[in-house]
Amino acid sequence: MRINKFAAAILLGASALGLSACATGFPAKVSRYQAMPAPQGQSFIVVPMDARNMGGLEFSRYAEQVAQAMQARGYARAPSINQATMVVQVGYGVDKGNLEIVEDPFYYNHIDPFYSGFYGRPFYSRYRYYGPRSAFYYGWDDPFWYSPFGSPIRSYKYYKSQLDVDIRRKADNASLFEGKAQAKSATDNLGTIVPNLIEAMFTGFPGRSGETVRITVPPERRVRG
Repeated sequence: MRINKFAAAILLGASALGLSACATGFPAKVSRYQAMPAPQGQSFIVVPMDARNMGGLEFSRYAEQVAQAMQARGYARAPSINQATMVVQVGYGVDKGNLEIVEDPFYYNHIDPFYSGFYGRPFYSRYRYYGPRSAFYYGWDDPFWYSPFGSPIRSYKYYKSQLDVDIRRKADNASLFEGKAQAKSATDNLGTIVPNLIEAMFTGFPGRSGETVRITVPPERRVRG
């Protein structure tokens, strides 16, 4: 009976893991300060915070996505900076990676997979969490999932990324919007990360001033690299 239950648990875990690979969302933390006017014909132009990115093909891709998001919220795209009433500055980046080394606190209970009445360590998937809250519930992966009965020490690499969006009124340089979107991911591919950070930034835009929210971009809306 125990063997059958254990095999079923393994099959269930493998199935959920396979599904989560294509269904997990993109989590981000978004902070916004804003005094944005309601859209009444204001026009904007998107420029890089780093002048070295001006005219670059990579920046142009992200600038277009920001411009589309602004237009979708009722603001008009200006043909030139001279005709714009607002200037949207955009900056982005990702660090060189961080190595996380952790010890599995459930390792020594692996002899009996039903230890403590819940299959040893709690079962986790990106779909649902079963059992007590784990230190890894927020992550993009459980570093112990693939080898639960191996060494108690595991390591994995993650990257921190950030998108900054500042909007100023051109006439007097008054700040209208200051936003920051941050994320952790298993990839440093900006082509994948930045579009999702933009999606998170403009979810509920302009938001409540001074509020920090956690936004998960649904997988069906994620932009993949």
